[in-house]
Amino acid sequence: MSGVVLGAVLGAAAGLGLWLVTARVTALSRGNFEARVLSYLSDMPQLRRSAQPGRAGAVLRPMLQRAATALDRAIGGSTSVHRRLQRAGLDLTLQEFRAQQVTSGVVAFGASAVLAITVAWQSPERAMPLAVLTCLSGLMGVIWRDNRLSAQVRTHEERVLGELPVIAELLALAVAAGEGPVAALERVVKRSNGALSQELGRVLADIRTGQPVAGAFDDYSARTGLPVVARFADGIAVAVERGTPLAEVLHAQAGDVRGARRRSLIESGARREVAMMVPVVFLVLPTTIIFAFWPGVIGLRMVTP
Repeated sequence: MSGVVLGAVLGAAAGLGLWLVTARVTALSRGNFEARVLSYLSDMPQLRRSAQPGRAGAVLRPMLQRAATALDRAIGGSTSVHRRLQRAGLDLTLQEFRAQQVTSGVVAFGASAVLAITVAWQSPERAMPLAVLTCLSGLMGVIWRDNRLSAQVRTHEERVLGELPVIAELLALAVAAGEGPVAALERVVKRSNGALSQELGRVLADIRTGQPVAGAFDDYSARTGLPVVARFADGIAVAVERGTPLAEVLHAQAGDVRGARRRSLIESGARREVAMMVPVVFLVLPTTIIFAFWPGVIGLRMVTP
């Protein structure tokens, strides 16, 4: 590597270090309101431990928050991200998710930068293309976290859909045994473990904070991305409001979900049956034809003068 490139790398490292020190000193001079308030909460040690991220976290946390805010302003889409966070059942705020995107981008950028510097050391003429690829790697890291969120939404909704018939039957049994809707919901949430149980736990928490049962289920129906689950929540809300026998509604909801799952499996099997014809038509059939006609073609060549 030439002396100019080495000097540029060392100067950038020194500038970054000075910027980190200046940013930290500025943050410390402003004081920490959270630390001053938590000093009076001596009876909550868990809260105090969670509020103290450590020295490395204290240094990087303000920078990460500012980078997350800048990223949110640059790419937008906050409503879509917030909606997907709710559908995935993640206890993350928009700011925390943007911070994860920034972290993914920085990690990808750093790994690519190390590789680019190693290659540029041997071939300085490749420095500019490698710099462009390094920037693209950082961008791909940010996009990867967004795509990962979409995958988490699909996985979570598949689990919810698979657990819905069983949870509905358990709720119906508890209601038929004489328990109220809230008591039945609490019993099922306490004795089950899964994606839908976590969602119903959030509904139960809303009810305990004073929200009506119908309103809590209406909110869950609004934030879920599955029409079947939305009908399940709407059915419970309507049954509670109008006094409809809840056990019958839950049994009917479980039957509807099983029917929808059955239709989905049949449709998936039909699509996979068509997909299975692709290797048969484009791989097995041509191979069979070649094996059938190739010996005859060779024989004709040998006989024909």
